[in-house]
Amino acid sequence: MSGIEGKLSSSSSELDLDRPNIEDYLPSGSSIHEPRGKLRLRDLLDISPTLTEAAGAIVDDSFTRCFKSNPPEPWNWNVYLFPLWCFGVAIRYLVLFPVRVIVLTIGWILFLSSVIPVHFLLKGHDKLREKMERFLVELLCSFFVASWTGVVKYHGPRPSMRPKQVFVANHTSMIDFIILEQMTPFAVIMQKHPGWVGLIQSTILESVGCIWFNRSEAKDREIVAKKLRDHIQGVDNNPLLIFPEGTCVNNQYSVMFKKGAFELGCTVCPIAIKYNKIFVDAFWNSRKQSFTMHLLQLMTSWAVVCDVWYLEPQNLKPGETPIEFAERVRDIISVRAGLKKVPWDGYLKYSRPSPKHTERKQQSFAESVLRRLEEK
Repeated sequence: MSGIEGKLSSSSSELDLDRPNIEDYLPSGSSIHEPRGKLRLRDLLDISPTLTEAAGAIVDDSFTRCFKSNPPEPWNWNVYLFPLWCFGVAIRYLVLFPVRVIVLTIGWILFLSSVIPVHFLLKGHDKLREKMERFLVELLCSFFVASWTGVVKYHGPRPSMRPKQVFVANHTSMIDFIILEQMTPFAVIMQKHPGWVGLIQSTILESVGCIWFNRSEAKDREIVAKKLRDHIQGVDNNPLLIFPEGTCVNNQYSVMFKKGAFELGCTVCPIAIKYNKIFVDAFWNSRKQSFTMHLLQLMTSWAVVCDVWYLEPQNLKPGETPIEFAERVRDIISVRAGLKKVPWDGYLKYSRPSPKHTERKQQSFAESVLRRLEEK
């Protein structure tokens, strides 16, 4: 015990030596040891909760880390490896990329030449038409995955079409949906996008029962909630897929799950998705990169390597709230995919802190300062 206490005392003394001395920053002749009753610099600095929170936000900004792409360490800047790196770039851009463009073009030609006749010629045969359209959407997604040289390993039983069940997964990029869709014709809940992606959403993906919403429209949330409840009741509807994080996260962290998928009164089937960053970072930062550029990044990489786990279905436990249920499912997905849980709402990425929250922080800071002054 005496040895341990000696180590602790020596380590604490070493820490004290590393700490800056406040007196070093005061004007010459000044001292923090002033007569009682006057305001001392140490009093203003000794606002522990505020300073601790501020220092923590600067040193460990876990919110920003969730949405940052971490490029790999450069390995090619020496005389031995640089020529090999140049050869690899030439292969990826001059050989693999043209081949992948051809593969994707063939996929689009086959899809469009089939889906248009199916959609118009089978109008009186709804079940057959829906079955064919599901197959064609799966086929198109398979061509997309092939255009990245996708190496995807699926673990667990393949999802089936059953009523009163919903699938939830962590979200890294829009390609999550493509990777899952090539195996199972999911009906996904997704944000509306502009451009050619929005055109595909409003035409092609409508055939598999996908539901679109706009984050800025409060009315959309009510409409979507009703559509969700109606969809899970249908026996012949495609399995419903939801990304409850509500935004793309960099596949290293897991942000809070929205409770909407967990208050439908149905079975929740977790899906964990983990990308191997050895060849490319699959994270899509939609604020810095368009989806077209994101696809070009994937198509000019060596490969997209991914693991998908279909995990054990979960149900709401007696006495458990939807928020607790969502956290329990997030735990399951995070453990399986090796993600770090953080207590953040992903929607904060799209909005500024509310004025009420700012005012509360300002009031708390002012009260802590006043308490110190009143003690004097």
